[in-house]
Amino acid sequence: MTAAGLPKKTAQDLRSARWYATDTRMGHTHRQRTSQAGYSRDDYLGKPVIGIFSTWSDLNPCHMHFRDRVADIKRGVWQAGGFPVEVPVTSLGEPFMKPTTGLYRNFLAMEVEEMLRCHPIDGVVLMGGCDKTTPAMIMGATTVNLPAIFVPAGPMLTGRWRGETLGSGTDTSKWFAELKAGTISRSEFDDMEQAGARSAGHCMTMGTASTMTALADVLGLSLPGVSSIPAPDSRHAHMCSHSGRRIVEMVWSDVRPRQVLTRAAFGNALVTLMALGGSTNAVIHLLAMAGRAGVPLNLADFDFQQRPIPVLADIRPSGKYLMEDFFHAGGLLALLSELREDLDLTALAVNGQTLGENLAGALRVGDEVIRPRSQPVYPSAGLAVLRGTLAPDGAVIKRSAATASLLRHTGRAVVFEGLEDLTNRIDDPTLDVDESSVLVLRNAGPIGGPGMPEWGMLPLPRKLLEKGVRDMVRISDARMSGTHYGTVVLHVAPEAAVGGPLSLVRDGDLIELDVAAGKLDLLVDEAILAERRQANPLPNPGANRGWRRIFSDHVLQADQGCDLDLLLGNEGSIEPEIN
Repeated sequence: MTAAGLPKKTAQDLRSARWYATDTRMGHTHRQRTSQAGYSRDDYLGKPVIGIFSTWSDLNPCHMHFRDRVADIKRGVWQAGGFPVEVPVTSLGEPFMKPTTGLYRNFLAMEVEEMLRCHPIDGVVLMGGCDKTTPAMIMGATTVNLPAIFVPAGPMLTGRWRGETLGSGTDTSKWFAELKAGTISRSEFDDMEQAGARSAGHCMTMGTASTMTALADVLGLSLPGVSSIPAPDSRHAHMCSHSGRRIVEMVWSDVRPRQVLTRAAFGNALVTLMALGGSTNAVIHLLAMAGRAGVPLNLADFDFQQRPIPVLADIRPSGKYLMEDFFHAGGLLALLSELREDLDLTALAVNGQTLGENLAGALRVGDEVIRPRSQPVYPSAGLAVLRGTLAPDGAVIKRSAATASLLRHTGRAVVFEGLEDLTNRIDDPTLDVDESSVLVLRNAGPIGGPGMPEWGMLPLPRKLLEKGVRDMVRISDARMSGTHYGTVVLHVAPEAAVGGPLSLVRDGDLIELDVAAGKLDLLVDEAILAERRQANPLPNPGANRGWRRIFSDHVLQADQGCDLDLLLGNEGSIEPEIN
């Protein structure tokens, strides 16, 4: 990697010069249309053209500050001698998109890839944060492999209500269960609802958004340690302008994503995921991101059963605190400083330094939010990989957010065929269920959903909530919001919609979960399963046109990252035909 400030390229080497620095008819057209936008030749000729890919949308309040942050990034680009151009791309707002943003992660990845390929762009700033935007943008940029830097949206401020701190997602689920149980009134719940999201920024729990921006950080794709800066904090604007300056330097030095996204970097990300008690969704996203980087990674790499990586971040849903507390306790670099012995400190970041160099001066403030290794929140890795007759290709569980007494459990299945069936029957007082039952949801995977919706945290039956039950074993081929909690087994592969064993489960079947042993078994004789398999028709996903048809025809299973098979392999040419 060339040192910052020592150009490896000349102005003639810039990719954008193929558009701007030619004496062809189209060269004249490109310059004329840029003049139409109000720019003179001195503004852009011989300068790196920096794309600013923003996922701002009125339907994505987590990113509502991006309109202002684009101006901060542009300021940095201008200061460093670049030419900034904003390119809006699809915004994947987690709260509003149905059935799930998981259906559109690969769509955004394709858009980023194609927008980079077809435009006169030398380097790109990727503005993401809300759940799928982070992996999608990294996947697309990694495929094209132009210089890229990631700017995280930052978490929102802590919610506060009647002396309680509120974490988005986590506490909504908690208090909704209390509403169903009758322990709080509707007016109290409505009051809590209004207090839970106070500012711009993504979820301030260790949900998928905070997990993925932290992993982009430790992978080396952002400026070091910036992922936990709260969105409204003035230091977030400073980070944006600094990122704008740095991407110009990266173009001249030719620093590209695949130089940063090495096997060592992904190893560091896995360790960090475990220590954060991070989202189960990160498993799917890291597998997909590694595939785009050409780095071998599979589900077995996430199995830390025999490796003592403790959960050190005391953040909901695995812990007590929230991201604003994490930031003030020293943030990601402080956490990483506690994990030095498990990290590859030679891994490089986009600032041109190694992880070891970037950790110099990291300070952990207090022992409460970021725990010392001697006082972990949870003694072993937050996530566990399960396999067995019910999940031959694997499943995952966030054991740090589960009920300890349920981590080894055998119970009879109560099966739901999909979300509609679950919604219609879960609160039926005649439902044959008790606290020892295992709730099973199927046809909610990559194809069955479609898009593998976040339906995995099945609600508990009202009659059990009223008895005081607050957790049960729940199993599905769906995903779960990273903000959620409970003894929830997810990503069962193969999914039911492609004939996986989950499709063969019947009410009353015994299911055995043993997290310590990494086992998830359906305790039914194989001869009986063979009979069921022969008589079991596969459901029709119902996707017959457009993106949903493309997705259903090409999406891979959860243990392979749910990317599209047609997007795997080498990046190919990044240079379009220019006439």
